[in-house]
Amino acid sequence: MASLIGELVSVLNKESEEYEQLLSLSQRKTPVIVQGDIATLQEITDEEQKRIDTVTQLEKERMTRMVDIGKVIGREAETIMLADLVRALDRSPADQRELEDAHRRLKNVLKHLHEVNSRNRELLSTALEMVEFDLNIMRASKQAPETANYNRGAYNAGSMLGAGRSGFDAKS
Repeated sequence: MASLIGELVSVLNKESEEYEQLLSLSQRKTPVIVQGDIATLQEITDEEQKRIDTVTQLEKERMTRMVDIGKVIGREAETIMLADLVRALDRSPADQRELEDAHRRLKNVLKHLHEVNSRNRELLSTALEMVEFDLNIMRASKQAPETANYNRGAYNAGSMLGAGRSGFDAKS
């Protein structure tokens, strides 16, 4: 059992390292979003995807370790929580401390990553709202007011001056 716990701790530490790298990338992304530097944002996003792929592999490895531990203790891997496993290791204080430290480290980095990603999500949302606002202003500036022509039934038959023209002139 001690070797299974050691393997699990090793996988958790590797996951924490990858999440710390993701946290660093997310923190780098914040000023890039503010500056509107799309090229750098794309580079960071590509690097994040590589890290996420690695985390996915480590997560599979972690689940394999949890299945093995579940077989030893007679429980399904899906029902085993790391906090419960830490408490169950009271006869092996060294393993208990290692697992607890790895679990705490992983929880902390995930908490910080969530906070930074939430902030970035808000910044991106605000940036998209600004782009939409700018587009609406551009569209409105290209439309002239409607003419005041009325037909026999007293309905407005006027048209928009400048309507029908797009912002792109292929003949130019």
